[in-house]
Amino acid sequence: MPLSLDSTLAEALGANVAKSLTRAFGMETVGDLLSHYPRRYADPAELTPIRELPVGENVTIVAEVLSSSARAMRNRRGAMVEVIIGDGIGKMSLTFFAKSLDQAKWRAGQLAVGRRGIFSGKVGEFNGVTQFSHPEYELFDDEDEARRRADTRAAVLIPIYPATASLASMQIAKLIARVLDDLGPIAEPLPDAVRLREELLTAREALEQIHRPKTRTDIDPAVRTLRMHEALTLQTALLQQRDAVRALSATARPAAPGGLLERFDSTLPYTLTDDQQTVGEQITKDLVGAWPMNRLVQGEVGSGKTLVALRAMLQVAESGGQAALIAPTEVLAGQHLRSIAKLLGPELAPLVMPTLLTGQMPAADRRKAALRVASGQALIVVGTHALLGEKTTFADLGLVVVDEQHRFGVEQREALRAKGSSPHALVLTATPIPRTVAMTVFGDLDTSVIRTMPAGRAGIQSFVAPLAEHPGWWQRVWERASEEIAQGRQVFAVCAAIDTTKKTGEAGALPAQEGANGPRWGVVQLDEALSTHPTLGGLRRAVLHGKMPSDEKDAVMQAFARGEIDLLLATTVIEVGVDVPNASTMIVLDADRFGVSQLHQLRGRVGRGGVPGLCLLVTEAEEGSVARERVDAVAATLDGFQLAEVDLELRGEGDVLGSVQAGARSSLRLLRVVKDSRLIVRARELAEVILAADPSLAEHPGLRAAIERRVSDEDRAALAKN
Repeated sequence: MPLSLDSTLAEALGANVAKSLTRAFGMETVGDLLSHYPRRYADPAELTPIRELPVGENVTIVAEVLSSSARAMRNRRGAMVEVIIGDGIGKMSLTFFAKSLDQAKWRAGQLAVGRRGIFSGKVGEFNGVTQFSHPEYELFDDEDEARRRADTRAAVLIPIYPATASLASMQIAKLIARVLDDLGPIAEPLPDAVRLREELLTAREALEQIHRPKTRTDIDPAVRTLRMHEALTLQTALLQQRDAVRALSATARPAAPGGLLERFDSTLPYTLTDDQQTVGEQITKDLVGAWPMNRLVQGEVGSGKTLVALRAMLQVAESGGQAALIAPTEVLAGQHLRSIAKLLGPELAPLVMPTLLTGQMPAADRRKAALRVASGQALIVVGTHALLGEKTTFADLGLVVVDEQHRFGVEQREALRAKGSSPHALVLTATPIPRTVAMTVFGDLDTSVIRTMPAGRAGIQSFVAPLAEHPGWWQRVWERASEEIAQGRQVFAVCAAIDTTKKTGEAGALPAQEGANGPRWGVVQLDEALSTHPTLGGLRRAVLHGKMPSDEKDAVMQAFARGEIDLLLATTVIEVGVDVPNASTMIVLDADRFGVSQLHQLRGRVGRGGVPGLCLLVTEAEEGSVARERVDAVAATLDGFQLAEVDLELRGEGDVLGSVQAGARSSLRLLRVVKDSRLIVRARELAEVILAADPSLAEHPGLRAAIERRVSDEDRAALAKN
């Protein structure tokens, strides 16, 4: 019987090989193995003589084994294989390490004198001798094969796969070749008419050409076809999930004339921005729709997302429904509660009774808050993970607001939503998301964007303090802090660690070099160093970090908000949501140790009122390094959406997607959300057309099968929880 993509690897290759592939890569089926694509190709037609091999580059050569030996290591466990190969003109060495002498002897025996083959690896140099360390190789089986493969005119591309110590690239290539030879017909994910119109290969042709290309011209069409398959599969799955949510019935939460929302709007001392009005209208409409709202609101730091969310909460409260806002930290939850209470004012606040519920509250206070929530007395509830606990119940949960969604796993978000009957969901993020990332990660949510900032913001200036080039700027950073405080303003100084456990010098001089794996500054060390500063040492200074008791953290933040602290030394616990209009300056030490979006978030803590903001990004990263590029990019623009694109290009979507979402959408294989943006948009359009005509995919069995293979039950559960 021919194999199918759903055949097990045990069936295709035997139990032992299947176990090796499962252990190394988590593969279970033939489809999993054939989705393990080459990361590059070696071309024997571009062979370089050994004498001319460029150090540091990946190359492929044809050579003969001239000597081979195995020996035990002298100063550590394990063994070593040393091989000399030559191409008739030059010689080079191969080095392999093994766990035991027996393994080393086996390798040396395989690479016996006189054997010829293709060797591929990164060129190195040791004691003046050119070498490969642990190269990939394929030995020719006989002289005829050797002559055929060594003849560059007949040579074919050699796929190089992601490999492990136990499964080399060439072993994987042979296993894939075996499976391809035995593979039967493959159902097409795309209708034939669409495939031809898009100028794509058949699924079988694409797999053959990506794994066994005859020339480099075979590769691009195969990659483009398989990327479209991946994009269409994920977009269709996301749209199916969106449609599944829309199949649910929701309780309509209309705003009434003269009700809470209208009364709140009439008390606002300012006019909503155009974007706030637009997004507010979208949410108002969603809350009276036939299905639960499932909306993502993204916007710049300080753009007024909390105000938009509060208006939605009040609309839900008009019908007696409760709204729960879950925040990632207690500092942020407390900040949200105070901000909401202040916005509501003394007339409206008692009507909705905004209530804080966190795990670190005193037991008596927590019980009192939980009772208000369970009885329905509290119509607006703000909390942390405590809201997810089994003991927390709601009388009528109508709206779930998730702040900074990337801090919460899908299981946690679902636990909160499950406390109501198909409640509406509003997801807020202050980390702007490029359109194709949003489409790939949050394609089942309706998205809204707040770009315009409220009037009256003084703006922020950002500067890099590059200590590698200008060590004297360290002193100037703290002089600027002193100048700001002298004008009655307040300053944040953020460190990448709480305590580096290393002694540091006085604030006027650079500290001694830390180990490569640790930041120079922790808040503990910075506090100690600044205590001797001639100006800052005598000012009101406080420390804030995540390991402090909840009541201490809250007390420090409230004191800072009241202007009782001049200089706050903190970790990223103040990254989001902290609102102190008098804070003018943000100093970020070891700025190269933070991501682009994190630096943008930190910068957003200043310049929030009429006081001009200043952000100083202190770094020792060398000019031209990726770490320095991140810092320079943040200093160059205040546009968070532009920075999101930069972040994506610098980090790659693997990190970006992994940080915000579990499940199918966090592990793209060939798809690249920046490079393939047009393709993703096109796949979305195709998925919408297909599902509009065939919601169950009964007429598209190939696409349905691709989704079942690509999106597991666990992945579907993850999709359902967004």
